[in-house]
Amino acid sequence: MAVWRRRLAGNFPRIAVMLHDLVMVWACWQLLHVARYAMLDAAPAIPLLSFDNVGVMVLQAVAFHYVGLYRGLWRFASVTDLVNIFKACFIGLGAIVLVFSYKRLDGIPMSVLAIYPFALAALLGGPRLLYRAWKDYQSIHSDARARRVLVLGAGHAAEALVKDLRRSGDYEPVGLLDDSPHLKGAKLQGIPILGTISDVVPVARETAAKLLVIAIPTLDAAGMQRVVALCESTGLPFRTVPRLSDVLEGNTLPGQLKEVAIEDLLGRKPIQPDWELIRGWLRGRTVMVTGAGGSIGSELCRQCARHGARRIVLLEISEILMLNIRSELCRNFPHLEIECVLGDCGDPAVARRALTLYRPDTVFHAAAYKQVPLLEGQMREAIRNNTLATECVARACQEHGVDNFVFISTDKAVDPANALGATKRYAEMICQGLNEKKGTRFVTVRFGNVLGSVGSVVPLFREQIRKGGPVTVTHPEVSRYFMTIPEACLLILQAAASSSHGAIYMLDMGEPVLIRVLAEQMIRLAGKQPGIDIAIVYTGLRAGEKLHESLLYSDENSRPTAHPKVLEAGAREFSTERVLGSLARLREAVASYDDEAMQAILASVIPEYSPSRGTTEPSMKNNIVPFPKEAGRN
Repeated sequence: MAVWRRRLAGNFPRIAVMLHDLVMVWACWQLLHVARYAMLDAAPAIPLLSFDNVGVMVLQAVAFHYVGLYRGLWRFASVTDLVNIFKACFIGLGAIVLVFSYKRLDGIPMSVLAIYPFALAALLGGPRLLYRAWKDYQSIHSDARARRVLVLGAGHAAEALVKDLRRSGDYEPVGLLDDSPHLKGAKLQGIPILGTISDVVPVARETAAKLLVIAIPTLDAAGMQRVVALCESTGLPFRTVPRLSDVLEGNTLPGQLKEVAIEDLLGRKPIQPDWELIRGWLRGRTVMVTGAGGSIGSELCRQCARHGARRIVLLEISEILMLNIRSELCRNFPHLEIECVLGDCGDPAVARRALTLYRPDTVFHAAAYKQVPLLEGQMREAIRNNTLATECVARACQEHGVDNFVFISTDKAVDPANALGATKRYAEMICQGLNEKKGTRFVTVRFGNVLGSVGSVVPLFREQIRKGGPVTVTHPEVSRYFMTIPEACLLILQAAASSSHGAIYMLDMGEPVLIRVLAEQMIRLAGKQPGIDIAIVYTGLRAGEKLHESLLYSDENSRPTAHPKVLEAGAREFSTERVLGSLARLREAVASYDDEAMQAILASVIPEYSPSRGTTEPSMKNNIVPFPKEAGRN
């Protein structure tokens, strides 16, 4: 009995709405008959309840249920609800005509039938809209201390934002700004458009705004930089609305304001991969990812799971990182088969065991050491993990008949000036050398710095700013290519799905970014002024660092692929025998910890690598990759 009482209490609002609608149907039918017969001198008596009344209410109730009228809430009544009401009214009219045709509609005037759906729609829709207006009014005036908000933008995102701000009760939108000149003086949701975005300083002062919200999710990097600079000039805090992609991927909630991130200022146009190609290639496959708990490895796992992989094998040396990515995948993809192999992918027994047990179709090799200054003093580990482990996994894939081996490389492999670049370049050459045999298709994907990855410059700057500075930059002119983690992984999948044997693919990283400018922008985003609140200190280039990185050797004649963000590098001439034949000597040097022998072998295989060049005379060369220009791209 108690269960039924609780169930009844939970459904009471919906029952009340149904009763309201049935009363309105009865009232509409009665009033229309009264109005019709009032024109006659001898009007017939109209009973309060009759067979016709009951029949009309039953038929109309069925129509209401059919169109799903009770799935919505009065609090959020909208045009969609009004459309459903009209549908239900006309469906009800059709049912009335059909059912009562057995008595040739005797006693039902045609004028009543003609007016009935419109009158009933008004009686049903009116109370809903009035209730919503009353609730909106309450939310606006419920708290006199609501924070006054000036919205930048007057499009669909701004309209949705204004509604959300009003519902919350914590914010009061006081005006909008938009660069469309014809909108000035107009109103959006009753809020006036007070000028252009360039007017933000005087308008913010006149409206006593306490918060600025950027509601233009389509802004490119240059546009966002301009708007952020204007917001900073007001001295007020500012936020932005999330992009649709962030909402869909679960990174933020709809209507949730977020701080402007450095990714927004470095922003790049959203990548549109060939979804059909990627999903068709991944669907039903078993995928293995080495370094599955790292920044790139974990995102590759998410993307593969999201786009159709049947099973993912996680190969990771860190038990904590393994547990983290496994828990996340199990939570978000309950139907995905997840297998875990804890161990070093450079151990031949581990690699063979994983491939024998799970027979993956594709292996993504993302495991690597990547910190340039640290690896300069750790040559043995750089070679063991970046070069020899790659060769170990690649040969194991070849022995076990794996269809695809995708090696994740770096822009530092081009004209390498450090241990990271040299060991990654050697690994690229190994993959190209092994590809000469039939069987496994070896693919290399090369890209630059990844925003937000573990150990990258962005988290470092964020922590330095949090502590009050100083922010350390190696050189005023040092620049790097940047890309977000999801963006990089999508393009890895795109390149892998459409690749040819032995190819090296480069991802379009956009324009290189001055690290000094990056630091200044991050300081401003934190509400501080560079050089005033937070100092920027130049520490000098570290061991192995170059001023500029390149994605392409000067003699790697690139050619376009089917995707405008991916280029294929032409094969460079090198001796496969020397590359593969030197591996035995390299293993001996690693086993005996002979740094001089290791560097000598790298230099003999990679003539452009000079172990001392990175510390004494950093390369200032910057090969520009000729990616095709897109329409509207600067």
